[in-house]
Amino acid sequence: MEDDRDTLELVRIVLQRDGHIVETASSGSDGLWMATEFDFDVVVLDRGLPAPDGLTVCEDLRERGRWMPILMLTGLAETAMRVEGLRAGADDYLVKPFAPDELVARVQALARRAPVERPSVLTAGDISLDPASHDVRRGATQIALRPKEFSLLELFMRRQGEVLPRAEILDRVWDMNFDGMSNVVDVHVKSLRAKIDKPFDRQSIETIWRVGYRFCNT
Repeated sequence: MEDDRDTLELVRIVLQRDGHIVETASSGSDGLWMATEFDFDVVVLDRGLPAPDGLTVCEDLRERGRWMPILMLTGLAETAMRVEGLRAGADDYLVKPFAPDELVARVQALARRAPVERPSVLTAGDISLDPASHDVRRGATQIALRPKEFSLLELFMRRQGEVLPRAEILDRVWDMNFDGMSNVVDVHVKSLRAKIDKPFDRQSIETIWRVGYRFCNT
């Protein structure tokens, strides 16, 4: 959450290059809504947002029981200002201007603190997926997947039997502002099928015409 366009774009680019999916908001109200409605691993929050400001957003998130780590950005280096931000519920503080590498390092450190409730290994029939090691197997055969293919399979396995619309897949595996190919989901599903199904003569991913896809436990 950052109202300065240049800083917002810098943060987005730097974190995306480090492999993160980044959603952005340029006002406290938009950012508060997003952080309340969706689960994020880390929030990067500008103290000087237009009303509500960063301190108020931070306090409101904590009052609503949203405990994702918060990195507060500020142009104010005074110790009293940092203390005020930490007391409002921030987990860390970074003074502008900042080095991109330091931003990445702090976000990585905060992300490691975030509690993640998920099974150590996901299974569906004879397919297994380990979120921690990125190991995917069908039976005894290890399958190498690219990052987006892995994220797509993980989403399917967590939502087995559910029909997932293309728009929802795009939001969860890419991000809400993705403006690339309109058929990117179909392209990656085809690539995933070629790796987890075709060599084994299986059909795990069902196409739901004009809607999306459903992953079946086969």
